[in-house]
Amino acid sequence: MMRGYRPTPVSNSTLSFCGSDNSSAYKVDNGLLNNGCFLDALGVVPHVFLLFSTFPILFIGWGSQSSKVHIHHSTWLHFPGHNFRWLLTTVLLFVLVCEIAEGIVSDGFNQSRHLHLYMPAGLAILAAITSIVYYHNIETSNFPKLLIALLIYWTLAFITKTIKFVKYDDHGIGLRQLRFCITGLLALLYGLLLGVEVNVIMQRRYMWFQYPTEVKPPDDLQDLGVRFLQPFVNLLSKSTYWWMNTFITSAHKRPINLKTIGKLPISMRALTNYQRLRKAFDAQIENGPVPLKGSRWIWRALRQAFGRPLVLSITFRFMADLLGFAGPLCISGIVHHISSDNHTALPPVKLLGVHFISSEAFLANAYVLAVLLFLALLLQRTFLQASYYVAIETGIKLRGAIQTKIYNKIMRLCTSNMSMGDMTTAQICSLVARDTNHLMWFFFLCPNLWAMPVQIVIGVLLLYYLLGVSALIGATVIAVLAPLQYFVATRLSRAQKSTLEYTSERLKKTNELLRGIKLLKLYAWEHIFRSSVEETRRQELRNLRTFALYTSLSIFMNAAIPIAAVLTIFVVHVHLHSATDFNLSPAVAFGSLSLFHILVTPLFLLSSVLHSTVKALVSVQKLSEFLGGTELEFNRDSIIQTPANNNGNIKSVYALQLQAKLVNRKNKAKQDVNRNFEQQDQELTALGAQDEDVCIKIVNGYFTWTQGCPTLTNIDIKVPFGQLTMIVGQVGCGKSSLLLAALGEMQKISGNITWNSLRKSDSEENMRAQYISGRQSLKNRGSVAYASQRPWLLNATVEENILFDMAPNEKRYKEVIEVCQLQPDIDTLPQGDQTVIGEKGIILSGGQRQRISVARALYQQTNVVFLDDPFSALDIHLSDHLMHEGILKFLRMEKRTVVLVTHKLQYLPHADWIIAMRDGTVQTQGTLKDIQCAEPELFGQWRTLMNRQDKENSTELKRKSFRRAMYSRDTLATEDEDEDSSITTDEDSLRAELRHRTTIPWSSFATYLRTAGLLLLPLLILSQLTKHSLMVAIDFWLAHWTSHVIAAQIESAERNCTITKDCEFSHSSYLQVFCVLCTLGIVLCLVTSLAVEWTGLRVAKELHCSLLRIIVLAPMRLFETTPLGNILNRFSTDTNTIDQHIPVTLECLSRSTLLCVSAVGVISYVTPLFLIALLPLAIACYFIQKYFRVASRDLQQLEDSTEMPLLLHYSQTIEGLTTIRAFRHEQRFKKKLLEHTDANNISSLFLMAANRWLEVRMEYIGAFVVLIAAVASITNALYSQLSAGLVGLGLTYALMVSNYLNWIVRNLADMEVQLGCVKRVSSLIHTQPENYDGLMTPAQVPAGWPKYGEIQIKNLSVRYDSSLKPVLRHVNAHIKPGQKVGICGRTGSGKSSFSLALFRMVDTFEGQIVIDGIDIAKLPLQTLRSKFSIILQDPILFSGTIRFNLDPERKATDQMLWEALEIAQLMPVVKGLPGGLDAMVTEGGENFSQGQRQLFSLARAFVRKSSILIMDEATASIDMATESILQKVVMTAFADRTVVTIAHRVHTILGSDVVIVMKHGAILEYDEPDILLEQKDSIFSAFNEARHDYKPSCVPPHPRRWDVSRA
Repeated sequence: MMRGYRPTPVSNSTLSFCGSDNSSAYKVDNGLLNNGCFLDALGVVPHVFLLFSTFPILFIGWGSQSSKVHIHHSTWLHFPGHNFRWLLTTVLLFVLVCEIAEGIVSDGFNQSRHLHLYMPAGLAILAAITSIVYYHNIETSNFPKLLIALLIYWTLAFITKTIKFVKYDDHGIGLRQLRFCITGLLALLYGLLLGVEVNVIMQRRYMWFQYPTEVKPPDDLQDLGVRFLQPFVNLLSKSTYWWMNTFITSAHKRPINLKTIGKLPISMRALTNYQRLRKAFDAQIENGPVPLKGSRWIWRALRQAFGRPLVLSITFRFMADLLGFAGPLCISGIVHHISSDNHTALPPVKLLGVHFISSEAFLANAYVLAVLLFLALLLQRTFLQASYYVAIETGIKLRGAIQTKIYNKIMRLCTSNMSMGDMTTAQICSLVARDTNHLMWFFFLCPNLWAMPVQIVIGVLLLYYLLGVSALIGATVIAVLAPLQYFVATRLSRAQKSTLEYTSERLKKTNELLRGIKLLKLYAWEHIFRSSVEETRRQELRNLRTFALYTSLSIFMNAAIPIAAVLTIFVVHVHLHSATDFNLSPAVAFGSLSLFHILVTPLFLLSSVLHSTVKALVSVQKLSEFLGGTELEFNRDSIIQTPANNNGNIKSVYALQLQAKLVNRKNKAKQDVNRNFEQQDQELTALGAQDEDVCIKIVNGYFTWTQGCPTLTNIDIKVPFGQLTMIVGQVGCGKSSLLLAALGEMQKISGNITWNSLRKSDSEENMRAQYISGRQSLKNRGSVAYASQRPWLLNATVEENILFDMAPNEKRYKEVIEVCQLQPDIDTLPQGDQTVIGEKGIILSGGQRQRISVARALYQQTNVVFLDDPFSALDIHLSDHLMHEGILKFLRMEKRTVVLVTHKLQYLPHADWIIAMRDGTVQTQGTLKDIQCAEPELFGQWRTLMNRQDKENSTELKRKSFRRAMYSRDTLATEDEDEDSSITTDEDSLRAELRHRTTIPWSSFATYLRTAGLLLLPLLILSQLTKHSLMVAIDFWLAHWTSHVIAAQIESAERNCTITKDCEFSHSSYLQVFCVLCTLGIVLCLVTSLAVEWTGLRVAKELHCSLLRIIVLAPMRLFETTPLGNILNRFSTDTNTIDQHIPVTLECLSRSTLLCVSAVGVISYVTPLFLIALLPLAIACYFIQKYFRVASRDLQQLEDSTEMPLLLHYSQTIEGLTTIRAFRHEQRFKKKLLEHTDANNISSLFLMAANRWLEVRMEYIGAFVVLIAAVASITNALYSQLSAGLVGLGLTYALMVSNYLNWIVRNLADMEVQLGCVKRVSSLIHTQPENYDGLMTPAQVPAGWPKYGEIQIKNLSVRYDSSLKPVLRHVNAHIKPGQKVGICGRTGSGKSSFSLALFRMVDTFEGQIVIDGIDIAKLPLQTLRSKFSIILQDPILFSGTIRFNLDPERKATDQMLWEALEIAQLMPVVKGLPGGLDAMVTEGGENFSQGQRQLFSLARAFVRKSSILIMDEATASIDMATESILQKVVMTAFADRTVVTIAHRVHTILGSDVVIVMKHGAILEYDEPDILLEQKDSIFSAFNEARHDYKPSCVPPHPRRWDVSRA
């Protein structure tokens, strides 16, 4: 209370309802209603009635719930005017608080206490709270009859307040008296609430109506799976997020998962918002043609679909910003009234026996201002959080809608867009992951675009009101520096974009390094690729330095501009005013200081908002380009189709010849119909007779992948119904392209594709009916079971991959498993067929992936099956079994049409129809007999190759015994079992890591700081502490200065000096110290920001360097037991977090923490009583942050973990687009996309709601801090002579606490999550590397070693890890120089381990390998591996030139490279490419076929002229003709060199000098092949002889066996 209005001391004995200082207080001579005290007492009646009438119901119980619907009963809000009632009640409570305050202030002028002035208002507040609680319970429990109590209460309250208002008016009390205005407002509010109650009763026909209106709860509330209740709760719970309390606290007891958060409400689901967006897009299209370029139409659609909630968010933001100015004004008013005894408010007027004060007098009270400041802060924070919530919720809805829109577009995209590099998977995933998020965050920041100008204008006007012209100069300083800030933000954005390009390049190289790590280690090229990654990293770090510099400049400017502006203002203010002017009071100083903090915020946000806007514009432009991408044209005239299959999906399409006639006759009279029917019947009959047995027919087809020369030319083929059609030809001749052309995946230049699905047995009437219904497109051709050449698998279980959403059929499933020989593989998997096989089947071998892909095609009950080279990754045992049991038996029994692409010509006799391809065209087609007659030369080539391939059947033993041997339980001791078990262990450890719910990971924080080094760490800590100490010193000095100004003013007034010199007050000394402090503060701001960013940069550099080094040096065991995606995540997500996010979070956390600590310290120094109130507030803060951190961490991890499957679903869809469209499973995948999107969105919504939950509570605590600090400061100033400057200082810092308190907890939670990245990277860095050193130095190794290629293996035993069983046991062998050695054996016999032992890729714990007289264990690892060549089964190509892929070391000449390409049969292919040897290879070699990639691997081995070559099933993916040539080339090119061939095809080692037969890691047979064949009891001989005894279990109904005599 201000000093001038201090009340007269009153004793307790004078306390009474109407007061005891006025004898007329209880007189009623002029009537009861003319007595002021009686009028107040009359107002108590309604409140007492409500409290007593509702007490039994509120506190005794409600009885049974009347609503029989099973819902979230506490959230069903269904009475009309619900929100309006809550708003009116909130306003009512505010007015009643003002009435109490006015009564207390008025009572201060009385001699005794008058309880009637404020006690009725207190009861009214209690009644208002009771009314809303009572109403809430009535509404949620659906007891509308109990509304009678509220109806009576509002009626009585309205009548009493109206009477009081009228009587005030009769006695001349008017608008100048505050109590008159308050009474009128209360009468209005009670009248409105009465109207709301009557409206509820009349609309719903409650109480006295016989039949009330039935209302059903929304579907969301009937679904107990919906747990996001923000849209359904009342206004109080909405604004405070009260419904989240249980959710947040329960997270501390059990982890939050998708089951915990439940489902999205219908209005927030991706499908709902996609439909809204699609309607908006359709509306844009209806309004006019959509431009091919430009994004304006997309913006219009977004505004139409999501603009309305954005307007609501902007409105909330306006209200929050306006209320934000109450803080500085209240602080200025409080300090002003404390620092001066003078007041200009009107004195109170005494009427009706009591005092009436004006609003000016009311607001002149410091305590009133403190309460108003508290209420304003509560409302401001509430509106601000509401604005944030609405904006982010709209952004999340928008993101879900756009992601769904993108996915639907992907389903219609041309395959060529991806395969030819126009749109890569990474680009589309970037569009989904980054650009949709850019739009979401733009919507979040969008309200700032509208609110900032208003905030700036009002702030400048208020500053001008306080400081005059000097305020405009200070604002000018900020305005001048704002473009500089925008410039820094622009540069920052540019640096980030540039960094991102290098980051993408680094990740691409790292990905290639990890995927090809085995090849790189075997060729000793890992250091070349490591250097390449490090070079890109150096460029990335160069950009990161720029990024860090601009980030530190941005942080510096955010901190320094307010200091510079305040310094400028006070310097100008002092110089503009005379020395006798005491205008620089604490009220002005600290009021303007608070205003500056508000004013600077929008100017800081300006750069972020503009940056976000630019990003959003770019993202929408990208989205526009993507949506304009080429789609598959299913409805072209030339793509036609014949009658539908039994599912009714495919309709009559045999109508090309009739199309023109149908179009011409469309508008003819009805009498032509019968004639048309007759003509159609005749044409259909002719067509049916011609092609009744043809399933697929392509006539004169020209197809291409890109605009330009056609890939396939002059294609005329037909595929007969229910028969086996084989497509054969050399590598790259267009076999796979032909299948895709038939499926409609290629761009068709000309020609017709015809799909028939009805046989002659179908009725002609049915054909005619379907024909008349309209010509159908390829889009409706029906499902085709398609197994692509590169197996495409889902990141799901083995069973789910095979079933592919078909109904489970145990018998059929077992048959398919048996046919594909998958059971033994399934038995070795950790969870059998329930094992999740990982992205792209990462835990499976190539053969296993291939067989699962084929099993999927076989399991589907489709009429047509396309198999694209299914034998490429299979050994001959599995190939024969799959061919005879799967294709010739299983598929033929079901009479399915099978199209098989293969290189295995020995299966040609089983074909019913053969299509031979050559150079992109059909060389010939027909039965084998037809081709024998028509193309004798081609037939002769086939016969030679087929006779040779026939010998492969020697590998086929008797089926049962072979399978028992091949898949005995002994195989569990092999490397495969070890790999699988270790993968399980790794998955379990990852799961445990995700659920690691301990306290803040201080050890990781210590690792981070330790990595920074001894120089930067002390600098970082000292600069932070010094800077914040200086900030406090600046404000203390300002308080000291302004307090002395007030003291001088009082002294001048007391002395009543007239001489100017006596009245002078010198500001110069104060100003000089202030300038020095501010300058030092600005300098330290720069030092601090640079220290934080440079610390982050140093840590980023060191951690990545260590990580890359250890990964390159790590043993292969790490890569075999750890999913590649996990390792790549350390280089991508985790490194990005360490690079860019941790420094910013660390700076923000340290700044907000030190600001709050200094603020609490300052307030405690100013008013020590604050420490008493601080304890409960600190306890509340502790528990809030404790619960929030756990929930926030879980929700952040859940958001990340749900984002990964979403992006994986996109990448899987893109990679398997052809398969999905072939199977016609688009709708299923779209449904799965919606599930993934909703899961990610519900996680984001809960995380956002949790952030709002925290911020509301922390800011409410901050408001209480301000209230306590204000009341304590005012009391201290009034009764303990505390200086006004220190009061202003304390209040300014209290406001700071409310701003920064929630940021401490938010940043602490973010830091906790981000330090998890440091922990994961650090754990990987501690991996034990391979021992690259040897007993010999590279200089000691003889030049040209190994010169002869002699290999001596002595008692060799190896294992993959010291904790695992041996995979080779006591192996002894001697390979002579230049010998050709073939190694064979079943899966898991140790063949590959034998070859890896030569490279020391496995742990040799016993024995030795001596090559040309040197024990390889003594050699440096790099030297050893650089001396050998190896060709692996899975071909690997790297992005770059062909030259780089053949010779990364750049040692070979062009002539050597061309020679290698010629040997590998690739010279014509490479010469035809633009650039020749410098032609580019895309990532993974995707622009070459599988077979061509294998040929490049062969050429790569030829380039390295080593004396030892290891071939690990190097010819599995190439056709037999090419393989035959290559075998001869190997024998000639490496005639004088040692060649070790690991074979699945036994014929490939029949020409070897020595054959080694292995089993269970031991050599069983070791001799020349001829000698082993002569030994009838040898295993090798058994392989060879078994073909004579082998008879397939299924003989074709019309076998076309090879007839040698006719040939």
